[in-house]
Amino acid sequence: MIKSLLGRGSKNADGAAATPPPPEASASDSTHGRPPRGPGHSDRGQGKSGKQRARRSPAPEKPWSLDDFQVAPEEGKTRFHDLGLREELMRGIAGLGFSYCSPIQAAILPHTLQGHDAIGKAQTGTGKTAAFLITVFNDLLCHPQEGERFLGEPRALVIAPTRELVMQIAADAEDLARFTGLKVVTLIGGMDYQKQLNRLNSDVVDLVVATPGRLIDFMQRRDLFLDRVETLVLDEADRMLDMGFIPQVKRIVRATPPKQNRQTLLFSATFTQDIINLSEQWTWEPITIEIEPDHVATDSVDQKVYLVSSEQRYRLLVNLVRSPEATSVIVFANRRDQVRRLHERLRKAGVSCGILSGEIPQAKRTSTLAQFKKGDIKVLVATDVAGRGIHVDGVSHVVNYNLPEDPDDYVHRIGRTGRAGATGVSISFASEDDAFLLPDIEALLGERLECTHPPESLLA
Repeated sequence: MIKSLLGRGSKNADGAAATPPPPEASASDSTHGRPPRGPGHSDRGQGKSGKQRARRSPAPEKPWSLDDFQVAPEEGKTRFHDLGLREELMRGIAGLGFSYCSPIQAAILPHTLQGHDAIGKAQTGTGKTAAFLITVFNDLLCHPQEGERFLGEPRALVIAPTRELVMQIAADAEDLARFTGLKVVTLIGGMDYQKQLNRLNSDVVDLVVATPGRLIDFMQRRDLFLDRVETLVLDEADRMLDMGFIPQVKRIVRATPPKQNRQTLLFSATFTQDIINLSEQWTWEPITIEIEPDHVATDSVDQKVYLVSSEQRYRLLVNLVRSPEATSVIVFANRRDQVRRLHERLRKAGVSCGILSGEIPQAKRTSTLAQFKKGDIKVLVATDVAGRGIHVDGVSHVVNYNLPEDPDDYVHRIGRTGRAGATGVSISFASEDDAFLLPDIEALLGERLECTHPPESLLA
């Protein structure tokens, strides 16, 4: 049955700011899974007849204004105040403690806030997630959709390669959109489909953050339609290419409006020629922003390489994670079976640890990551794919149990520590099995890595 195309609102011609309509109640008689949202209806009950429970009226909350968010101008820095953002969004930014834009944000936001397509290249942890979320939310607030809206028709879509990364983006989105009234929905594999569908159908949705596979599932079952998407974001595009997701992403992009009729933002920590070619297919006259640091690896991370034999690796690891300065540790290994064996050996040795890999059920991965963030787990053993979505402040050490075969993965691994202005330590084990990978890593970093033997105390 052909779905109704009514209710497509256009952006205000003069760009004037407008407050989004309040969320409307779900209709109980769903038609094609997407009932129209009738304005003015309220689910709130009227209370018991004739009586109301007496309660003390709370003091009225003081209305928030930009006067409550004072940031002094500083030469060479861009304030969020300077970008003309909506006040609801500024309140969320203030609540997160942001004051000045990061380099990628300062460079790209003046263009994307004007509706331009963009290709952004920046290291992980530099604020590119906030850059595209601020763009999306400000546009949605300034241009509320007029007329009827339908369930399962998001106005903005973010695609990312891993479940953990999707969940982190969605968490950041919820924080930024806290005072906007905008609804964010997460769609990831490994979690209950019906529960995600219920959340999607509980109200009209503004932003969907999803992995490619689960998004395709919803499209195939006609539970989600992308022909009303106004802003499309592709994050970690290089990783999606590496993981073989590009055919699925192409299918998703084809389901959205033509590139001339949507805003497309493509972000990645690294770009290859293949990614550049894809960006040319998907974007319309984009601006390109490249934030090149002095060093590919962050200066806040002390990088060490220990020369060890294969037999010494595990003993060295156990002593490292038991050292008092190792308060929160992520251990990376190249393969799932290695991660599984390491986790089991550490657990039997009495080390408080968790595991993140593709073979672990999503619910378990989510709870493990939450425990690690709270400090209930000291050590997290992970593969590169699962580790891409780990954004946890306060990680003291990253240990490369194996050197990664892809030099870019080295940069992403050590970027899990030394975040948010803190310092961290990266320790890589190199032996006869993988020391040959060091030159390629050094070539990417643009500097030599000093290789030393570990202290005897760590081998005891």
